[in-house]
Amino acid sequence: MPVTAISTPADSARQPFSPAAWFRAHGQTVMLYVSFAIFVLIIFLPFYFIFVSSVMPSNELFQIPPRYWPSQPTLQNYANMAESIPFWTYFRNSLIFGVGSSGLSVIAAGMAAYALARIRFPGSSIIYMALILSVALPQIAVLVPMFQTFNTFKLVNTHHGLIIMMSSLMLPFTIMTLVSFIQQVPGEIEEAAYIDGANTWQIIVRVVLPLIRPALFTMFLINFIISWNELLYPLVFAHNIDTKTLVVGLTELTDPGSTYTKPWDMMSALSVLMIIPVLLIILFGQRMIISGLARGAVK
Repeated sequence: MPVTAISTPADSARQPFSPAAWFRAHGQTVMLYVSFAIFVLIIFLPFYFIFVSSVMPSNELFQIPPRYWPSQPTLQNYANMAESIPFWTYFRNSLIFGVGSSGLSVIAAGMAAYALARIRFPGSSIIYMALILSVALPQIAVLVPMFQTFNTFKLVNTHHGLIIMMSSLMLPFTIMTLVSFIQQVPGEIEEAAYIDGANTWQIIVRVVLPLIRPALFTMFLINFIISWNELLYPLVFAHNIDTKTLVVGLTELTDPGSTYTKPWDMMSALSVLMIIPVLLIILFGQRMIISGLARGAVK
């Protein structure tokens, strides 16, 4: 009678390694990590070159073959940049412009979004459709009439004029986003608050706003980044040092050695300093958004 051999774990361990079998088992994971590594490299490569250019001496910036790290890193580019433009004045103006316009747009959009999401009145659908269509309108198309209007009301070269102008441009997209979030809030929660004796204002402040707090802060963050990086409208509506922003300062940097070339070393230094506030607010906002989502809508 033939005897059948029984395989043991030791026999399985002695089996030869098969790359094809290993790739079939782990191929998806490997491709996922490789794709993610390539994506991160593509995203962070421009930031790396901007940072390297900001600490590289100007005589090494355009060497052939190119240098990927300076032989002697220096902070002189930052000092030259601060001497070329009033950095701290422009930084203050950018902060006022970014925080003011994003805060005003979120506050106004929150009230408008609640009205469009919860209150049915004649023409509400037409207003919402007009908001959607206004998003597709090019900014340059309304530049001249807006400048004439703001100049008539003495709002050019003023902080509040820039804030009103920028917040009005960001309102349509902000309203559309907040309407979708408010519609996800169960109406039964508001009805229960009405039964308990709360009025409309108390329901908005104490019920709806806490539930959509992550959406409010996310839109504040997005609008702040848009305002912080905006060039066209500050360039047209701000002509004084007291109202110009850092993005406008990028266009004002000049090379003392030549009239026709741009000081890429100083522009890189200013770009690095402009990225830092955005990174900080994103790190802070990420923590707040996660904590808000973890609390949930039902308590």
